[in-house]
Amino acid sequence: MKLSRRSLLATTTAAVAASAAPAHAASGRAPAAGRRVRTGFERLAADGYAPLDGQRVGVVTNPTGITRDARHIVDVMHADDRVDLIAVFGPEHGFRGTAQAGGSEGRYDDPATGLPVYDTYLKSGQPLADVFTASGVDTIVFDIQDVGARFYTYIWTLFDCMEAAGLAGKRFVVLDRPNPVTGRAALGPVLHEEFATFVGRKPIAQAHGMTVAELARLFNGEFLRAPVPLETVLMSGWKRSDFHEASGLPWVPPSPNMPTPRTALVYSGTCLFEGTNLSEGRGTTRPFELLGAEGIDGRWADGANGLGLAGVRFREAYFAPTFSKFQGRTVGGVQLHVHDPEAFDPVRTGIGLLITAKRVWSDFAWRPDHWIDKLTGSARVRTMIDAGADTDEVVAGWHEELAAFRRTRREYLLYR
Repeated sequence: MKLSRRSLLATTTAAVAASAAPAHAASGRAPAAGRRVRTGFERLAADGYAPLDGQRVGVVTNPTGITRDARHIVDVMHADDRVDLIAVFGPEHGFRGTAQAGGSEGRYDDPATGLPVYDTYLKSGQPLADVFTASGVDTIVFDIQDVGARFYTYIWTLFDCMEAAGLAGKRFVVLDRPNPVTGRAALGPVLHEEFATFVGRKPIAQAHGMTVAELARLFNGEFLRAPVPLETVLMSGWKRSDFHEASGLPWVPPSPNMPTPRTALVYSGTCLFEGTNLSEGRGTTRPFELLGAEGIDGRWADGANGLGLAGVRFREAYFAPTFSKFQGRTVGGVQLHVHDPEAFDPVRTGIGLLITAKRVWSDFAWRPDHWIDKLTGSARVRTMIDAGADTDEVVAGWHEELAAFRRTRREYLLYR
């Protein structure tokens, strides 16, 4: 069963506010005078939490679920008599964000509020539905900052929680936040379902160009076997061309290796280096902006700059990761410097960097488990690069599937 676009629109609790203010690039400037981005939570609170009236509420969130003045929404809701908040559900890295990649905080009582915190990480289907049932909630609220990449696991936490909410007979409310790298376009290969994992459950583009509310509607309309009772509380003042800095909202790292909005800007391309034997910069202050390995020298930066990739330059760089690959050892490589975010294509850039790294470093190798295939969504990128394809040829390989996804995506977009 699939919901029609009309049915989906009928479940939305707040409409997008029109705005005629000009778009902003990632320049660090505040929003234009007269335009203020208000998150879904801000609009929910301003409406007196009307969609939650009479409901026992649980919240799926992490440290990014904050207000404009940097208070956590769980703390705010817990202190407000208009909301019956009875549970919190923590994803990867945990509700308060104490766990590293591939970890969670487990089940505990939150010291600040006394609320029970349930662990959702690596749970899906009926086991996750059983967690929701045991918690005693009627409505599940989702509020987590995404970064715009298919392999960032919080959007699949969203998918899994929606599916489990349906199985448990719970309502589901998504509070929207900006896509920090804009919502202008979808980029990159589309997942082939035989490669589905927690870094990609369903066939969406590598850089999806959507907000979490738009993704929730896409999931409900296209991918869930039975749509969940869904409501979305939208933002006002946000435009698809806005980078994070234009929102005026505080940035909280959604995970330990996503320290700044600039990290998010490159992540959908350079995260592909997780599928290789090179460091993707984990263990440095510039994860995903620094890439390298022992034995690499300035030839890689020269080769990458020679591609003429739009909006970015590459600097020869040397660094010693404090953890992860090459821990405590000095490696050589490149640092990305994005000088024109509007022209920059992170996925094309990631492909170009993979190709040039393989050409200049004789020890280049894919991870033995072919993790690169899970990240790109199929074996095509890996096999084409191994066959000697150049950047344009690899990018051309996903043209048709990306065009099809863009057509589907268009039906679920909520902002101009």
